[in-house]
Amino acid sequence: MPPVPRGFVAVGGGQATATAVRLLRRRGFDGPVTVLADEAHAPYQRPPLSKEFLRGEAALDEITLLDAAWCGEHDVDLRLGTRAESVEPGKVRLADGSFVAGDAILLATGASSRRLPGIEGDRVLYLRTLDDAVRLRDFLAPAERIAVIGGGLIGSEVASSARAAGVAVTVLEAEPLPMLAQLGPRMAYVYAELHREFGVDLRCGQDVLAVEHTAHGVVVRTADGDAVEADLAVVAVGAIANDQIATRSGLAVEPLRGGIVVDDRCRTAMPGVFAAGDVAARAAGDRFVRVEHVDNATQQGNAVAKAVLGKPAPPADETPWFWSDQYDLNLQFVCRPRPDAELVIRGSVAERDFTAFYTTGGVVHAVFAMGRGEDIPAAKQLITAGLAVRAEALADTGSDLFDLLDTISA
Repeated sequence: MPPVPRGFVAVGGGQATATAVRLLRRRGFDGPVTVLADEAHAPYQRPPLSKEFLRGEAALDEITLLDAAWCGEHDVDLRLGTRAESVEPGKVRLADGSFVAGDAILLATGASSRRLPGIEGDRVLYLRTLDDAVRLRDFLAPAERIAVIGGGLIGSEVASSARAAGVAVTVLEAEPLPMLAQLGPRMAYVYAELHREFGVDLRCGQDVLAVEHTAHGVVVRTADGDAVEADLAVVAVGAIANDQIATRSGLAVEPLRGGIVVDDRCRTAMPGVFAAGDVAARAAGDRFVRVEHVDNATQQGNAVAKAVLGKPAPPADETPWFWSDQYDLNLQFVCRPRPDAELVIRGSVAERDFTAFYTTGGVVHAVFAMGRGEDIPAAKQLITAGLAVRAEALADTGSDLFDLLDTISA
């Protein structure tokens, strides 16, 4: 067993860092721990920014992950507003030229909002950070109508939160349906109709050309000639990995989608240096997987802490799971469906109480649940098992999925 490192340095103030730091201290790691966060705020949860925090239902202290009191009590050196420039074995170089020593180093620098070229201005807002959320919340309070560019999870959650506040919402989505790649055509249609039923003016197949500013708001112009007038525009068209520190340090970066290349234990090619969370691109066969969700960051943060402690850690979860809350409905997703998937529905789509199993040759490889989160734990195990299951058994709401799993495993 390798010796336990004497010091730990985490670069980034998100879920992966908080998870790793808390586990290290909980498991008795007594070496120096330093957290370098470039924001002015203590590490916080990001999922509530587009939901509870944006709606004013959660205060800052409720979403904080590592506050000053906890860090003081557990001897964690939390340095806010501190930017790391590069990393090398045993130390992190800061923007001011100084160094922070650490035998184990975690790069958890997250991701930033993807920007649309030329689309900026006081009333064009992006949502990724706490400051972004505060600014958007302040703009939303007096707003009567907003335009959301992008119908993915962040755009959808902003739309849902705005509708809850009585704001008129137009969503402009470039694809034929929102969440098409994540859900496939049939479930993406169900997802689209959900938004329309709650009053969202959802327009698909819309490429945004420009956002013009007026005396009282904006006009969003599309390639089809549409002109959407609104008090503000929210751009939610994906994220870009904050992997610049890796490039400056000579670490491998995934060439297509970005991200710091790691193995299934979150190790980079540099000794003692790990990467986790949104910025980590895990090698999976001949490709790389980068998962931008809190469950992945939590798992990877735990894996890093165990590696630092010299404890065995399981390989990365091959069934990425994420969720969203929209219009008082809980939506959960596991993996991404294949193009040849057949759907098996358990429950009622009309009543928004169902689980959709994506199968190929009878084998479940992805799941989407609306209002049936209790199906997800067993569904994840079904995917991992990789065994064929009868569609009738999956669809039978009177049967227990864990009993079904035991039956087919036997």
